[in-house]
Amino acid sequence: MRAVQVKEYVKGPQDLTVTIIPDPTPSPDTYVIQIHAAATNFFDLLQIRGKYQYQPSLPWVAGAEFAGVVLSLPSSNANPKFKKGDRVFGSSQGSYATQICAKEDSLMPVPSGWSFLEAAGLMVTAPTSYAAIVQRAGVKRGDYVLIHAAAGGVGLAAVQITKAFGAVVIATAGSERKREVARAYGADYTVDYNMEGWAEGVKKLTPKGRGVDIVFDPVGMVHNSLKCTAWGGRIVIIGFTSGNIEKIAMNRVLLRNISLVGVTWGSYSKEAPEKIPGVWEDLFRLMNEGKLKGTVYTDREFRALERVGEALGMLERRETWGKVVVSVPQGTESKL
Repeated sequence: MRAVQVKEYVKGPQDLTVTIIPDPTPSPDTYVIQIHAAATNFFDLLQIRGKYQYQPSLPWVAGAEFAGVVLSLPSSNANPKFKKGDRVFGSSQGSYATQICAKEDSLMPVPSGWSFLEAAGLMVTAPTSYAAIVQRAGVKRGDYVLIHAAAGGVGLAAVQITKAFGAVVIATAGSERKREVARAYGADYTVDYNMEGWAEGVKKLTPKGRGVDIVFDPVGMVHNSLKCTAWGGRIVIIGFTSGNIEKIAMNRVLLRNISLVGVTWGSYSKEAPEKIPGVWEDLFRLMNEGKLKGTVYTDREFRALERVGEALGMLERRETWGKVVVSVPQGTESKL
């Protein structure tokens, strides 16, 4: 098969290359999937440099999210959930390739009417945003919700989920194009977080200037967000894409009765597996109702594995919006 294999850690995504390696050998409990689309993630950029908390033994195939077609079934499963030919999406190490092995609990059926490109980026972003907004922050109708980096993959999912629950979305983004995208996905207001005094501007958008009820933060903007969070508000910390892990003045948290809440969806499979089915049940309901749609970056097309480096480079430079997905043509079409 063709794959983006990491034989040694690289300086950046521009150093990634496509090579021919043997097809994956499934274990008794895994499916083999023919990949049609692979989604990019910020943690891919850390992993290829050897700086992520999870580092496979060299050599390994990069990428972690995909959508495709079932080629073979687990030999140890007498009653598999999926059959040959089923369209699935999922998460497993090695998605920048033409084939991948994946366990059943890491796969989901492609939603009705969705393309492989749209489904490839669902496995991480959608449940992360749902767990943060609904389960951890307890969003309700009428809440004012500040969503940082709202034009990103988790951000656009959060915008749509928040609107589905009847709340008001104030979206931040660093360019007019990204703010335009956030509005297109349902944001009620948009704010440029590069502008001095943006937090005061957010407060002015809320009733009587009281501040927002919920802050959704995948960037690392808690310090400034405290300035526009209402008394009793919740700040949900999703990640630190800015690279800045903040030190917070906790007296401000205390005086405003603010809750700081962390969300790592990847830990649910170990710590709260009983909550996972309910999250996906609700997400599929929202998708079927048309309240949650794909967030694929469409300003440029990334076709073939040779474009993975370019896609990751644009993601790293913050030049994209939504979910950056690489299509993976099959057979002779896989070459540029």
